[in-house]
Amino acid sequence: MNHKGTKEIETERLLLRPFCPEDADAMYRNWASQAEVTKFLTWPAHESVAVTKEIVESWCAQKENLDSYQWAIELKEIGEPIGNISTVKVDDRTASATVGYCLGTNWWGMGIMPEALRAVITFFFDEVGMNCVSACHDPRNPNSGKVMKKCGMTYEGTWRAAGVNNQGICDEVWYSILKKEYDRRKAQPDTTVWEELYEKAVSVQDGRVVSPFIEAGGVAAAIRTKSGNVYVGVCIDTASTLGMCAERNAIANMLTHGESQIDKVVAVMSDGKVGAPCGACREFLMQLDRESGEIEVLMDLETKRTVKLKDLIPDWWGAERFQEG
Repeated sequence: MNHKGTKEIETERLLLRPFCPEDADAMYRNWASQAEVTKFLTWPAHESVAVTKEIVESWCAQKENLDSYQWAIELKEIGEPIGNISTVKVDDRTASATVGYCLGTNWWGMGIMPEALRAVITFFFDEVGMNCVSACHDPRNPNSGKVMKKCGMTYEGTWRAAGVNNQGICDEVWYSILKKEYDRRKAQPDTTVWEELYEKAVSVQDGRVVSPFIEAGGVAAAIRTKSGNVYVGVCIDTASTLGMCAERNAIANMLTHGESQIDKVVAVMSDGKVGAPCGACREFLMQLDRESGEIEVLMDLETKRTVKLKDLIPDWWGAERFQEG
């Protein structure tokens, strides 16, 4: 590997850069003092800015170590750091790195961390020459796992009672991405559409209890129309039969905006895997347009395997009516 240290990396919204002593106040204010941020981390929320200053100074002292990587995540819009991303472990023997990250609560749910992690993965593969980048999270913190999945990382398994964080002994859910997988995605630009649709669906999933009778977000869906617009929806599960599938909620969103011709569909299950629409959704989709049978449905995110809707609902009863129309 060709270690380069904490080199500046710029993305659309972010500047990933080395820490400087002046960052201590912003770090303390924006994330290090927040117990919600550190809940599943290995270090407690800082009790005073003096603690933060000591930490930042120790990081600054490591700037000359080329195999040490500790980035401040600066949001260009405000010109100050709002989180950090770093290597927890670097192994030259296997050309691999394990990364960790955290972000202030004011910026959760905005796609900031996936943007930062993607940039770091690209840097490690394209410039440092790593072969594997990995990360893990506490299963009680599933949103961290969503970040990993959004960045193309693959679930490897759960190591039971393998770690200790601020909640005590914990399981570790591991994800990784290999250089060959990263290269394959770069060489297949058509797969980017499916990645984007998957990420759009995951971004709204957030499984939650709405009331004693209703849960939402166990499944999420994203649909792309033939005009290139994307619409999303989540499932609504009720104590009666009044629920709605994620695909149909995404379609309702699309119809509300005046469109009806769908090109691609992605449905994300509660475990993060993609799946085919249920029978009711297949029927609903087929009835939209005479060309609906050509809609592509993603069946596997890793291999980008797809099927046509008409293959999921062969010998459809309404085909002749469309021909008559």
